[in-house]
Amino acid sequence: MAKIKMKKKSTSTDMTAMCDVAFLLLTFFILTATAKVPEALPVDTPASTVQTKLPDTDLAIITVGKGKVFFDIKGREIRKRTLEGIGAKYGIEFSEDDKTKFALMDDFGVPVTGLKQIIDMKAADRTKANQPGIPLDSLDNQLKEWLLISRRATIDLDDKELQIAIKGDAKEEYPQIKKIMDILQDQKINSFNLVTGTRGKDF
Repeated sequence: MAKIKMKKKSTSTDMTAMCDVAFLLLTFFILTATAKVPEALPVDTPASTVQTKLPDTDLAIITVGKGKVFFDIKGREIRKRTLEGIGAKYGIEFSEDDKTKFALMDDFGVPVTGLKQIIDMKAADRTKANQPGIPLDSLDNQLKEWLLISRRATIDLDDKELQIAIKGDAKEEYPQIKKIMDILQDQKINSFNLVTGTRGKDF
């Protein structure tokens, strides 16, 4: 008996719906992505298997590398209030425009006397500027003042303690890191984060 041959059907698939989804996802990622701003003091942090997510606000990051110390505060209103306090401490008057620009900045590493010049720069120029670092010697410990005033600002605005993170270069000499830890301990700060890559280890 002769075999009945089945007609072969087309195996083509309509990909219209899948293309629509792919383009929607692509559009979403493009619109929500943010460009990474170059750091003023790039450091090669040591690796770690422990992961701790750092908060987006109420956080101060002390970056140490190449013998320099840079400072950053997360939270625009805290940055403004801190700048006001630093101005009062050192007798420097910052305008509302200065405060607004400072609130949008990232890390910086200059003595207070050179802060206005850094604030007036464009972001691209700021990262290329030769910032000498924040003084932290016994005669002029400006890092101590930045920490103290930013902590007060956080308590005044958000009624909570400012969290601290140290971001050190893997090749940085230990005495420099020890100076930072001594400043923290002088202010009774015994809990802070050590940033390792994109992760932190809680102490």
